[in-house]
Amino acid sequence: MKNISTQEKQLRLITIPVSHYCEKARWALTKLKLTYVEEGHMPPFHRLATNRLGGKSTPVLVTEDGVFTDSTDILQYLDKIAPDNAKLYPSDPQLRQQVEELEDLFDEQLGTATRRWGYFSTINDSKLIQKIWTQDVPSFEKALFPVVYPFMRPLVRKAFNITPESAAQAYEQIKSIFEKVNELLADGRIYLVGDNFSAADITFAALAAPVISPPEHPIKRRPLQDLPANLASEISAFRETPAGAYVLRLYRDRNS
Repeated sequence: MKNISTQEKQLRLITIPVSHYCEKARWALTKLKLTYVEEGHMPPFHRLATNRLGGKSTPVLVTEDGVFTDSTDILQYLDKIAPDNAKLYPSDPQLRQQVEELEDLFDEQLGTATRRWGYFSTINDSKLIQKIWTQDVPSFEKALFPVVYPFMRPLVRKAFNITPESAAQAYEQIKSIFEKVNELLADGRIYLVGDNFSAADITFAALAAPVISPPEHPIKRRPLQDLPANLASEISAFRETPAGAYVLRLYRDRNS
């Protein structure tokens, strides 16, 4: 969190810290060096915070200008208050359209696919889920994990449609989107659209993170060698693609 901002009232970001959509919002705030407070919760306790603000899930950004309950709406709001030299969306209409189309693709397809793929591989590993769900949440929520998770596990399966068939489809969808990004990067470009870092880059890196597991990610996961062999093998394969290497580079440069 940076302390460089002209805003009058501190921003408040309500998250499920492990959520890759929350990471998207967190990254944008960090990139723009905006002062904010992150209020992390474990499912289902996040609903106690979000319901009061008109949101169902996370992230939710509370600002002096209103409450934003979608990661893309959050980035578009932050873009409006960002200085001209730090915009998340290009001023050129054609380039902006490209950024918005990629952001929508990643939001609607990549993010849901990586979530389904990740949970299918880990949903029965309560120790792993406990580790990633309880980082940076209130102590009473951590203490209640053993009580809550047996009830949450079937709800997560149903909510995200986690089945062997859907996980296989998600894996193929991830590979397809990675191939699209590979093609974009094939001409040697540094960023996905134009010459500047944008919402497209943030969105791809954040939503691809579950299948790349960047070491610099703020939510610490198990090292690859401690994961099931098939899961570690798939992560390694994704890392070796141009798109995967691109995500790793963006995470290495995340705070620069």
